[in-house]
Amino acid sequence: MQHRIIVIGAGYTGAIAAGRLAKRLHRDDVTITLVNAEPDFVERVRMHQLATGQDLAPRPFSAMFAGSGVELKLAKVTGLDVDRRTVTVQGAKGTEELGYDSLVYALGSDWDPQGVPGTAEHAHQIAGRPGALRLRDRLAGLDAGQHVLVVGGGLTGVEAATEIAEARPDLDVALAVRGELGDWLSPKGRGHLRRVFRTLGITVHEHASVTGVEADHVTTADGISVPAAVTVWTTGFAVHPLAQATTLEVSGTGQIVVDATMRSVSHPDVYAVGDAALAMGPGDKPLRMSCASGTPTAWQAADALAARLTGGKLPTTQPRYFNQCVSLGRKEGLIQYVTADDRAVRAALTGRIAAVYKEVICKGAAWSVAHPTLGMPTRPRRILRATAGTTPAVPESA
Repeated sequence: MQHRIIVIGAGYTGAIAAGRLAKRLHRDDVTITLVNAEPDFVERVRMHQLATGQDLAPRPFSAMFAGSGVELKLAKVTGLDVDRRTVTVQGAKGTEELGYDSLVYALGSDWDPQGVPGTAEHAHQIAGRPGALRLRDRLAGLDAGQHVLVVGGGLTGVEAATEIAEARPDLDVALAVRGELGDWLSPKGRGHLRRVFRTLGITVHEHASVTGVEADHVTTADGISVPAAVTVWTTGFAVHPLAQATTLEVSGTGQIVVDATMRSVSHPDVYAVGDAALAMGPGDKPLRMSCASGTPTAWQAADALAARLTGGKLPTTQPRYFNQCVSLGRKEGLIQYVTADDRAVRAALTGRIAAVYKEVICKGAAWSVAHPTLGMPTRPRRILRATAGTTPAVPESA
């Protein structure tokens, strides 16, 4: 009897986890089903590029997983019963219920309007391909001199503002941030960021908390009206709500609470990876929602599940940070080096070489999805008979 593994969500983390499990486990002993609504992989870290009219290379899952043993099921996940161990999906065959023995939850996150009035109706977002394509069409229709306002001073907001300003120098691009521009960076990083913004002609509204969005402007907490023919909302991410509707133990943010191996603390047959997981990093700080966090959590979950099924040694490597990579258009970049727990240090790489560095990182992230063991040879292992078709029950010390 084969052990049924279902992975829901095929972003960076879900696709990596599925492919890595296929490399680790013998095909005769397991079935690995990857459920995703779209037939190809979306490079989420490039959505600001897509929004400004750049075309991204297609990456179909059919080619990526050909011959791997991973079965792709094109469907939208609509329900999850972790007590009955079933996933409900809606696809070409209508509604189906899929049973599993082990589940990898990788549904990730979407944009977070944060309850600000008018945001859902009037703002654009680039958390996924549909939103980026809608923004692309809207920007293409703007006349010279019209105002584009990006709200949110994090990595996504900075990248979106600089990409739009570089691609459309005829537009009046602005960025609204709650604090100061680049206040998470080192002095060198902040200085470089301000220089690039000046060069691109981007207006920065600092200490500006947006409290309302209209079709042609936004309003800040101090009553100022900022013109915006297009508002791009990048203030943060909210996780998929599905986990909160189950008996899984979740955090206040809706993330699944996991142990060091990315296994649910309440349901040992469920693993959560990427943005969906509340995973702890160095300094006992939660990992932030990012590709930099997601990839190592996918490795950890896949290796831990494989180890428990085969009687192998559990992985003990704790995810940590090395740098924050920021594209500032196609010609400029910023690599901010950080401590293991993601605090900026003095060192930073800037300029054209930083832009090349960031491009290499983006290409490497996509490559790692198709090469989940990073090109290292692997030997699929047989699973223990006791775990075939059942919840893994290997002791933690294994």
